[in-house]
Amino acid sequence: MNNLSAFLKQNALENENVKFVASKRFVDESGKPVEWEICGITSEEDEDIRKACTRKVQVPGKKGQFTPETDYNAYLGKLAARCTVYPNLNNAELQNSYGCMGADSLLKTMLKPGEYAEYLAKIQEVNGFDVTMEELVDEAKN
Repeated sequence: MNNLSAFLKQNALENENVKFVASKRFVDESGKPVEWEICGITSEEDEDIRKACTRKVQVPGKKGQFTPETDYNAYLGKLAARCTVYPNLNNAELQNSYGCMGADSLLKTMLKPGEYAEYLAKIQEVNGFDVTMEELVDEAKN
């Protein structure tokens, strides 16, 4: 069937924000871990973040030839900062309390390395990057 109405914006399902406990170290008054709120972004926003983390690197032995190189760690940090709705990582008081500047820097300072890795995985999942290359290969084999 050629039913294009399913693709119209008004008929598309809206992405809902996701609640996630990024760390059990941040608790409310009752001692319960505070949930962080994560949103998805558009492909255009993702492209802008990628471009901001990409630089041209000269090809060895090829004068005047350059190749793009993306700093994947910087990309994931900026993506995570952009997708974090709560807590507000751009809050000056919060940044000052950790002695750092910038949302992505604050995020790396607030979370332990394991927590940060888990948070990045959740951010990627929320944005549709939840299928690993291994899963795609297995699916192709079947």
